[in-house]
Amino acid sequence: MEEIRKILTQFGKKIVEKGLVAGPGGNISAREGEFVYLSPSGYFLDEIKEEEWVKVNIETGEIYSDLKPTCEISMHLGIYLERKDVKAVFHTHPPITVGLISSGVKFKPFFPEFVVILGRNVPVVEYVIPAGKEIREVVVREIKKANVVLLKNHGIVAVGESIKEAYTRSLMVEEAAKSLLVGIIAGKMRYFTKREIEQLEKLEAEDYRKALLKKSK
Repeated sequence: MEEIRKILTQFGKKIVEKGLVAGPGGNISAREGEFVYLSPSGYFLDEIKEEEWVKVNIETGEIYSDLKPTCEISMHLGIYLERKDVKAVFHTHPPITVGLISSGVKFKPFFPEFVVILGRNVPVVEYVIPAGKEIREVVVREIKKANVVLLKNHGIVAVGESIKEAYTRSLMVEEAAKSLLVGIIAGKMRYFTKREIEQLEKLEAEDYRKALLKKSK
């Protein structure tokens, strides 16, 4: 329990340092057994102390804290209930990504790490009101077949089999958005073909890198 709180605190700071959220925006969580530890509502992610992560029973929703969990708690619990392999959920507001997807820009594979870390399928969904049943339903529906969901006019949700994997996917989305923006400004964007994507998916070297991320905390 103490270790997972410590790791969440470390990655909460990393998210802010990388500019993936601003102010009290965004929320993250990690699973340990039948419980999940969520960021408290209204807190800046880089200011959360180890003892302030809110413990919640995944099945019942019972809260074991005096602090109120993130308003997106229903979405987090829904993902954990749907995906038993998921150990961490990161909901961030990367500015370049949000700007591009809200403008209708296609977000498809165009460099190797995109395929390896994010996957060939990164769905974009229309805007829904945050913090309620609707966003839970939309995200859970898409997360069944993807590890990252992009929310127009809002942010992204990334999951992982480790905290580091969920963080890496969150970071890679914004890095991809930066390159995508430059590509659009410079000329006509070239995306990978289906064959090129399949070739990358079969690389043994990439399988090793993916395995390392999953085994991390």
